[in-house]
Amino acid sequence: MKEALLIIDVQNDYFPDGKCELYQPELALDVIIGLLKHFRENNLPVYYIQHISAMGAAFFVPDTDGVNIHKDIKPLDTEKVIIKHYPNSFFETNLQTELQRDSITDLVICGMMTHMCIDTTVRAAKDYGYSTTLISDACAAKDLEWDGRKLPSRTVQDVYMASMNQKFANVIASKEYFNLLDLH
Repeated sequence: MKEALLIIDVQNDYFPDGKCELYQPELALDVIIGLLKHFRENNLPVYYIQHISAMGAAFFVPDTDGVNIHKDIKPLDTEKVIIKHYPNSFFETNLQTELQRDSITDLVICGMMTHMCIDTTVRAAKDYGYSTTLISDACAAKDLEWDGRKLPSRTVQDVYMASMNQKFANVIASKEYFNLLDLH
């Protein structure tokens, strides 16, 4: 077993004053900072996924501050940044090649948006045979609208976590993840 941290789309446009602000992204960021610290201190691999949209898109537009990875988790030179253009972090990227090259078998996934890129990537990771742990409080969503109704971000977050749990990933909070590490 070789574990890696996969940080998906923690980019400025998802934070206050960004083009697609999520609900309480700072809370997820604080947890991600703790995860990142753990992986770095233990010399475990970290991969960042950065979404870059086409010109004219609503957010993550090239050459804007919004597309940049949040400064509080700036990648080190030794950490890999994978560029993607679609919700699935594996689709038309070199993520699978990089994970195979580094003999990664287990992924710890966190990031943004729960109901789009996190969901799609977790499901794809299952298809590729990875043992995946999804850190629920290290993810953020936003309010959605469907059929004329507003779905609060908390509901969106809970529904997606429940739908992925056990079928596609072991979905746990960061406290439980760190407690499991202490047991080993």
